[in-house]
Amino acid sequence: MEEIKDTVSTETTGTSNFLADMIRDDLATGKFGGRVVTRFPPEPNGYLHIGHAKAICVDFGMAKEFGGVCHLRFDDTNPSKEDDEYVQSIQEDIKWLGFDWGDNLFFASSYFDQMYEYAEQLILQGKAYVCELSAEECRLTRGTLTEPGKNSPYRDRSIEENLDLFRRMKAGEFEDGAMTLRAKIDMASPNMNMRDPVMYRIQHKSHHQTGDKWCIYPMYDWAHGLEDSIERVTNSFCTLEFEDHRPLYDWFLEQLGVYRPRQTEFARLNINNIVLSKRKLIQLVKENYVNGWDDPRMPTLCGLRRRGYTPESIRNFVATVGVSKVNSTVDYALLEHCLREDLNKRALRVMAVVDPVKLIVDNYPEGQVEYFDADNNPEDASAGKRTIPFSRELYIEREDFMEDPPKGYFRLTPGKEVRLKHAYYVTCTGCDKDENGNITAVHCTYDPNSKGGWTDDGRKVKGTVHWVSAEHAIDAEVRMYDRLFTVANPDNAEEGKTYLDYLNPESLKVVTNAKVEPSLADMPALTNLQFLRLGYFNVDPDSKPGKPVFNKSVGLKDSFKITK
Repeated sequence: MEEIKDTVSTETTGTSNFLADMIRDDLATGKFGGRVVTRFPPEPNGYLHIGHAKAICVDFGMAKEFGGVCHLRFDDTNPSKEDDEYVQSIQEDIKWLGFDWGDNLFFASSYFDQMYEYAEQLILQGKAYVCELSAEECRLTRGTLTEPGKNSPYRDRSIEENLDLFRRMKAGEFEDGAMTLRAKIDMASPNMNMRDPVMYRIQHKSHHQTGDKWCIYPMYDWAHGLEDSIERVTNSFCTLEFEDHRPLYDWFLEQLGVYRPRQTEFARLNINNIVLSKRKLIQLVKENYVNGWDDPRMPTLCGLRRRGYTPESIRNFVATVGVSKVNSTVDYALLEHCLREDLNKRALRVMAVVDPVKLIVDNYPEGQVEYFDADNNPEDASAGKRTIPFSRELYIEREDFMEDPPKGYFRLTPGKEVRLKHAYYVTCTGCDKDENGNITAVHCTYDPNSKGGWTDDGRKVKGTVHWVSAEHAIDAEVRMYDRLFTVANPDNAEEGKTYLDYLNPESLKVVTNAKVEPSLADMPALTNLQFLRLGYFNVDPDSKPGKPVFNKSVGLKDSFKITK
């Protein structure tokens, strides 16, 4: 199996990374004076998701590889959708993912005064004008991909009138939507983004950084390039949907005669069985289809963290996907594969029973308790060992006993011998049932000469069963998570349906009567575990002392294979 690398660089993955190649060429030719400055520019109007993880790894990873710096800059230009809650969560997620911006934390709103001055400069150059068309009227005059747009009736206002109106917009004389400031470019351009785009709109909204200082706010396309220029960014990496915006990015900077970074686009991260639209994620949260932004079924970074994903597994996933110029969709199983690969090395091995039934060892002395040593992680000797109590009455999984099993069943059945993990060989002798025929207890006898789960006579058994001592078991809640959607592409809904029609009703099953070994009574939140034979789990923050709650992270079986 090919080794998965924790980076996006060309040198370590051995795959083509055109962004790294471009930076190498720039450094070789002295472009940008040998500097490498990237930026990650989130809008603080939602929580980061797995798609953002790729952009974070690219922006911070490229800067790190070439000895540069990466700015964290919040593009906070729309106060109607933004909140300081998102600012804080974004910083937390980036740090958790393993990246740090140092002193390079910036906000677009810090540049509002300078952006306003640049806007006046364009007006004075005759390259911007105040337009009184409504949003709908403006849309109707833009034309189509095959037909040119129509000039606004306000396009030929004098420089003096435009400057006066723009200053009055800033002073708060007009209502929301009454006017906009538009760039004067070309209404017949084949690129729709160049058809006199809006630069400023009126919004009488308080801003989370600037308060009530402003009632006009810059549009993203106007602000983005200016922010990069002011910060003297060298490489502005964007996803492919911004490729058609690049001519506008360059046009603004050229007209102003200011420093110009290079914008380069790469393919965004698309994964099947999830949605990444911010609008849809907000709907899932606000309409209670999930239990908040950090619901372990969500593709948000805080949701993945609560599910048990590690920063290393996500970075390895991004590195495996790679960087290209072609959009594609990645199988969700690859993300799970990267998690298994990482958890196999770090997760503590423990025993837990999620559907318990009693196993009574009839020939084991009543009241006797033994303690067996068990490796915390056979993949990591430094993880040490722990002791597990063993007694006459145990809990096992209900599915680990069958009276009349099919061929190939190697667990407990009358007359068959199996190994109790870490403990003894036992032979099943029968079971107890209630009046409805439901099994209430399973009986067995043990071989005292098989202590530790091995014998000197060399006999072998095919089945191994995990267990928990009934006397010492801790009651636990286990949340069994599955994929949130039942189809690979919920965004591509059939006629008459929406993505909500594909929500998986089995995406969460809560088990309230699970039994776990006593070492799990007070584990720290987010500790990664492997429940032997059941899968990978982690400790949920809802846990309380003596009342643990666990989330299923991923099963043991890997459905995705990487071949050389």
